[in-house]
Amino acid sequence: MRALQGVEGRPEWAESAVPPCDIGQVRIHVAAAGLNRADLLQIAGHYAPPAGTSTVLGLECSGVISEVGAGSRWRVGDRVCALLAGGGMAQEVVVDALHVLPVPDGISLPEAAALPEVYATAWLNLFQLARLEPGEKVLLHAGASGVGSAAIQLCKAFGSPCWVSVGSVERLNYCLELGAQGGVLRGEAMQGLRDFAPFDVILDPVGGGYAALNLQLLALDGRWVNIGLMGGRHAELDFAQLLLKRVQLTGSTLRNRDDSFKAGLLAELARNVWPLFAEGRLKPQLQQSFAAVQAEAAFAALASNAVNGKLVLVLDDSLV
Repeated sequence: MRALQGVEGRPEWAESAVPPCDIGQVRIHVAAAGLNRADLLQIAGHYAPPAGTSTVLGLECSGVISEVGAGSRWRVGDRVCALLAGGGMAQEVVVDALHVLPVPDGISLPEAAALPEVYATAWLNLFQLARLEPGEKVLLHAGASGVGSAAIQLCKAFGSPCWVSVGSVERLNYCLELGAQGGVLRGEAMQGLRDFAPFDVILDPVGGGYAALNLQLLALDGRWVNIGLMGGRHAELDFAQLLLKRVQLTGSTLRNRDDSFKAGLLAELARNVWPLFAEGRLKPQLQQSFAAVQAEAAFAALASNAVNGKLVLVLDDSLV
């Protein structure tokens, strides 16, 4: 089968072995796959897949089930999307049946490919790790990103006002339309976040560059969850503030979590989040779909840091 690999710093289609479908697994005929920054890092040689995981790019996909292993509740022909540790940018992918969710009614397969990774990440970090409660104030850095777009909508749906930092006025307006209360532009305006502080929860994919400011902005017993290093891996912190505010700082990743953890996370999404798509309270934020032959252009667009929401690659347009 054809699959997308990272070769010498660029995405390249190549032939890959067709994986077998074992007990408790399903095979998906892939319609589309979402792009994520982890894919960019893998292409650049900075983020190897977890041991035993496919080297094919793609942490999420959508499609139609073409084979079902024993012990699965799914049926051939079901329209699904899946959370993956890798392998989604291929004609077929085999995945644990517990890591699969139905495509919500009224949502296309390309839109569905943009859901699993960002909603799993937002739910894990805001509601499981940070234990966000209704009414608590949230700060989302990179608010117009895929995870940020999902997090804004979840905060609104569950009654927690949120603010954002973003890179442009256009992106700030995008976040406000999704439900953010306000925000600032990246750079000198970051100090303007003091006007909205203190925050109970901060979700930060930037890392070192924002660390000192995050600590200043947090409320007593605030929770700070770091999920990325876009702004560097080193920072100097005033640990007196950390102690006096009783701040809880958590480092979080999803890709290298074990299968049982991911199964539990997806089960929570199925119960608490997926019904909100049918109600119209959550909406996929798909900015653009690219054809498979446009893979290099798609990743260049992602690397530009100018994307609102998500990008996907369409691998089989006969399904969409």
